[in-house]
Amino acid sequence: MPRRRSPSPSSSTAPRNRTPQPVRVRRRSFGDFVKAFLAFVALVALLVGVPFALAVTAGWPLPDTFEPMEWLKQDISVQTFLSILTFVVWLAWAQFTACVLVEMKAALSGVGVPGRVPGAGPSQLLARQLVAAVLLVGATAASFTPGIGQLGQGLEGNQRPAAAAAQQTPGFFAQQQEQAAGTAAALAEQASHAETAASSGARQQGDTKFYRIQPPEGRHHDSLWEIAERHLGDGRRYKEIFELNKDRTQPDGSKLSEASLIRPGWIMEMPGDARGGDLVEMPDEAPEVSPEVRQQIRDYDRTGDHAQGGGGSGAAQVSVPAQRPAPEPAPAPANDDAGHRQHAAPAQDSSFGLPEALLAAPLLAAGLLGALGHRRRQALWQSAFGGIGGRRGMEPPTPTGDAQDVQDALLVGADPEGVRLLDRSLRGLAASLAAESRPLPTVYAAWLSSGDLHLQLAQPSGKPPAPWQPGQDETFWTLAKDDAVRYEDVDTAAPYPGLVSLGTMDDSRLLLNLESVPGIVSLSGGEADRAAVFASVAAELATNGWSDRMTITLVGFGEELTPLAPSRLRHLDGIEALIETMEAETRQRRGALGAAGHDSVLTGRTGPARHTRWAPHLVLLAAEPSAEDAVTLAELAADASRLGIGYLVGTGSGDLPGAAWEMEITGEGKLLAPLLGLELDAQLLPAAQRRAVVELFTDADPGRGPDGPGDTPPFLVDISEQGRPAVYARLVGPYEIIGLETPDGERSALLHEALALLLLHREGVHPRVLSSALWPRGVTDDVREALIERLRAWLGTDPDGTPRLGTDSTGRLTLAKSVVSDLDVLRSLYHEATQGRGVDSRAVRGRLLTDALVLVRGPLLADRPEGRYRWLTHEIVDAQLPLLVADTGLALCEFHLEKNRAEKAIEALNAALRTAPADERLWNELLRATHALDDPERLTALAADLVGRAGARGLPPRTEALLDELLPTWRDTVAAAG
Repeated sequence: MPRRRSPSPSSSTAPRNRTPQPVRVRRRSFGDFVKAFLAFVALVALLVGVPFALAVTAGWPLPDTFEPMEWLKQDISVQTFLSILTFVVWLAWAQFTACVLVEMKAALSGVGVPGRVPGAGPSQLLARQLVAAVLLVGATAASFTPGIGQLGQGLEGNQRPAAAAAQQTPGFFAQQQEQAAGTAAALAEQASHAETAASSGARQQGDTKFYRIQPPEGRHHDSLWEIAERHLGDGRRYKEIFELNKDRTQPDGSKLSEASLIRPGWIMEMPGDARGGDLVEMPDEAPEVSPEVRQQIRDYDRTGDHAQGGGGSGAAQVSVPAQRPAPEPAPAPANDDAGHRQHAAPAQDSSFGLPEALLAAPLLAAGLLGALGHRRRQALWQSAFGGIGGRRGMEPPTPTGDAQDVQDALLVGADPEGVRLLDRSLRGLAASLAAESRPLPTVYAAWLSSGDLHLQLAQPSGKPPAPWQPGQDETFWTLAKDDAVRYEDVDTAAPYPGLVSLGTMDDSRLLLNLESVPGIVSLSGGEADRAAVFASVAAELATNGWSDRMTITLVGFGEELTPLAPSRLRHLDGIEALIETMEAETRQRRGALGAAGHDSVLTGRTGPARHTRWAPHLVLLAAEPSAEDAVTLAELAADASRLGIGYLVGTGSGDLPGAAWEMEITGEGKLLAPLLGLELDAQLLPAAQRRAVVELFTDADPGRGPDGPGDTPPFLVDISEQGRPAVYARLVGPYEIIGLETPDGERSALLHEALALLLLHREGVHPRVLSSALWPRGVTDDVREALIERLRAWLGTDPDGTPRLGTDSTGRLTLAKSVVSDLDVLRSLYHEATQGRGVDSRAVRGRLLTDALVLVRGPLLADRPEGRYRWLTHEIVDAQLPLLVADTGLALCEFHLEKNRAEKAIEALNAALRTAPADERLWNELLRATHALDDPERLTALAADLVGRAGARGLPPRTEALLDELLPTWRDTVAAAG
């Protein structure tokens, strides 16, 4: 991210400067002195000139005597209004004076956290700016405002830094300073022991150098990174400075425990090769340094390891999640079931034109795929039950072009098993802690690595409940993949719904808990690159499987993303509306927490007191706010982590007031946070793929009207005697194939499964989708190609020599028309009966509907072996088939009732109910058909059967109303029979 750079230090080979140097702040320019003089004049005018002018011109506004009744009897004159106005001006002057005194006290005391004067808002801000300008040219400014604290971590040696960390808000947010200081130890910086030993060994008496933390300059605050950059030549050497100074008492009594939580006025011991004019060498005298500061440096020098006779540190340290030893290579490549899909394809393997961003985002792809399937099922159900215009369409639109590529990428990249394990693991942890009457710990991040789940806690929280294990230190809780699979579904609220994937580093995937960050998370970089990150975060939060309820507010982007999850995503046009909304919600949440007696949303999210109001609200602001709006957002975010509110804000400059975590996205797709030790391969959703994803959802929207599910099947077969297929597969019920020899050996099941997938997708199947479905743990190119060739040889060719397994222009695998399934025939029969020849011929309609119902032998692939055909969870055929069978049964029932053949109608309905037992339409028609028999006992028995099936939920309202019409005494009769 962009940062100020100082001139490079002199070469390490240059002679050492043994002349004592003073502690100096940045050299002041003439403009600084002009600003300070003008600020001083303004303060004098406001503090002295205003009351003098009031005393001379208006005098004291209050009357000499206190006689309220006499005042009320007096006439209201111009003088009365002038007196009231004078009194208001006196009050404003008194308030401003109080603000100046508060700011001066904070500046001169070195605390840097001024108190708030009630109702002073703009007055205190003006006072702060004037006082800061006056003190900018003096030494006392060093303690005016603490630097932006950051919670960072790193790792040296053979491991790269991999822990997410936080950065604290500016010092004038007192409440946030106190809150973040209490949890800062969880993300302390770990530096190389070798470097520490080397730097400690180089220390010699009379050779030690010190640096005093500089005061802020505008929005810029001093940091260890920039100190190392100026005086050591490399910002990454900030770890050496941290190791030399951590846990040593500073002049104000506090200690450095986090590499990024530093304050003006603190003293830092520097490595021996440090260079620069604002360093002080001790114990040499520095005449230009005040005696007080010299004594502080002497006292601080005595607290070092050399003075204590010891080297180690007792501070808690955080490192990258510990990796388990890699398992022995298996014949088949492995799949990381906890969020990182590992394909063992060779380097030359291509994506066949599929979007790489979605292939590399398994949790995002799984969420989108699950939400898309739910949307398509919803459209089918609403269509079938007449929710929209009484349509009876069964076929959702088939995607084409970019939308088809994106759908294939979702099918290939999705890791639903990883999502399931993550969700169960987190809910299981919450349930275990609730059973032990323990609160949920604050979690800053989660790492998915080699199938294991690592939670990075804000602070040590004791021993984790089994089967969780402590990590490499007290701020990591770890769950092995083998233990995670033992978790079952539990009825508890999602504890950490704000977790969202940011990217990967090595073999680890980072999920940042946006709602726990103590302040704003800023993202800098190019506009298009930032938009790709924002879209990825929004899409995953809107569709992930480890959350319950949440609100995601999009500002400055993403209005087109709202179809992904209309109940979660909300778009606001501008930052003014956002600030107004968040100010109200922040007040409401603070009040709700106080009324409920909770200190944070975590204590109210699980257990007996859980409530939906503790759902997170995550704000994604893509456009850079103005300076004034940024300060307002920082004030709102100061207490946000306690309230379950998170802010991700974009910035073009990389400099955002109140930013707790600062990140940068590069044009090469790297997500960088140097002060946090992060360099990730970012998870992105670029513009083209974003549009294609939205197209998939809008096409599946049940509210699209006539463009929703259609009536014409994607593949119609010749149902005449001349249309007998060469290969006929029976999928509705037990799986059977007619016209082919059963393959020998273990490959038979794999070939049958591949053929079933192709039969359910007559539009074509991408080779990578096929291999991902058959081998969800990954497969190499040669194995996939061998299967395709084996499948092509098994299916054979048509009489004209055309292979029955072909490839279309996009490279997708397609079946010839001579390969047919009973589901294709069922769809074609129903279509011909209701929209073809059966429309004009009653006899033809009855015969076609009867033939269609005969094909139904049970659910789809009823005898499929356990562990196979898992790809069916991504399909909507499980919703299509019951609806199609129900529609067929209803049409045949209507056909028979037209001729008063109630028994035939009941027989057709019962046949359909065997495949669609939950379809309310079938039961209602069965009641009508039974009523047509004029047999009250039989109708009563059917009503009792329905009541028994409904259980505690009770009958649907429409069924109850129908029974009231057909059998008014059904309640008493059923109760007596029961």
